[in-house]
Amino acid sequence: MARHCPECGFVVTEGANYCQRCGAYVGTREDTREDATTATYMVDEQTGELKPVDVGDVAAATGALVIRSGGGRVGQSFPLEGDRLVIGRSPDAAIFLDDVTVSREHAVLVRRAGDWFLDDSGSLNGTYVNRRRVDSHKLADGDELQVGKYKLTYLAR
Repeated sequence: MARHCPECGFVVTEGANYCQRCGAYVGTREDTREDATTATYMVDEQTGELKPVDVGDVAAATGALVIRSGGGRVGQSFPLEGDRLVIGRSPDAAIFLDDVTVSREHAVLVRRAGDWFLDDSGSLNGTYVNRRRVDSHKLADGDELQVGKYKLTYLAR
């Protein structure tokens, strides 16, 4: 089974510790652990400080997205509140991903009949779910979203 770089998705040569395309550390299969977890945090709206959170609590109401790689923000989580959330490079986006690989309004999360859908907003680099480019996709627990260089995991309630 081929391994992919967690940063850029490039197929990595077996036994390599670093991605040949972007240079990110990929480790070896022996480095991976089934019980590995990511510390999760949110940015406090009043102080701007990082505060640790339990991802289960964040996702409890309506689900959450957690950044798994990209942009030096691994572990940041976003509760899915309301019925429509813009993902993009615009500072006004509900899920702000500040990188040139992300369009200003890259994608939109929309709640339809109680389920979350990810809709691409005509982005230049495309929106991916589980390594497949999508125009619209109904999200399921554990889906991996890729928006520009960011990889996020969807956690259902």
